[in-house]
Amino acid sequence: MSRLLAPALLLLLAACQSVPAGPGAVPEGERAIFEYEDIEQRDVLYTIDVDDPLEPLNRGIYKFNAMFDRAIFLPVTELYEFVTPTFVQDRVSNVFSNLSEITTFANSVLQGKIERASRALVRFLVNSTIGLAGLFDPMTSLGTRQQSEDLGQTLGTWGFPAGPYLVLPILGPSNLRDTLGFVGEMAAYRAADPFGVASFEGDHPEILALRAVDQRHQVGLRYYQTGSPFEYDLVRLLYTRKRQLDVEK
Repeated sequence: MSRLLAPALLLLLAACQSVPAGPGAVPEGERAIFEYEDIEQRDVLYTIDVDDPLEPLNRGIYKFNAMFDRAIFLPVTELYEFVTPTFVQDRVSNVFSNLSEITTFANSVLQGKIERASRALVRFLVNSTIGLAGLFDPMTSLGTRQQSEDLGQTLGTWGFPAGPYLVLPILGPSNLRDTLGFVGEMAAYRAADPFGVASFEGDHPEILALRAVDQRHQVGLRYYQTGSPFEYDLVRLLYTRKRQLDVEK
């Protein structure tokens, strides 16, 4: 439920904007704000070993996602930010974040991470009651921070290989394991329907739209404005490495 645009990855990528710039070739259709001057270091900076047999297709989807983001997603998100007070934006984010504790709890149990499962359960119970249905996050204020787990991580813990790299329409970077995990997670979410939330969202598509806008609102990245002439490659590398670390943690 939390993988739209892979926010954690994109925040990591946004940090790459501070890399020095200079001359270098730009892949067709991918415009960079500036280019690299340390040419001799390029092999070091872009040593990428990622299984990407569908690269031409993935690059096409990446460009489609960029166009969709610029034409629709960002304008809607910016309108949301303009008309919605910051306090309300924060409350919306807290509610969706609190609901994700259900997923974290279930996957932590499946991975045998009992301490993490207990933390997710306590966070959900306290934030859902004292925090007024998740509008507030007293548990973080008390020093118990959120830790996320998903089915892709669970499959990785069980030994399933990541498989080839994929770029999903709208959803962004993924791989075969994470895509299967995402589909399985969605199916389980609908079947279990915790507290009737899934049914409510199904009856009110505007809630799903709000969830998507809230996630985009939390990501500062703008496509093709990372300052890298190889943005696609950076996204691929960072996503792959991040998911390796997610499984290992």
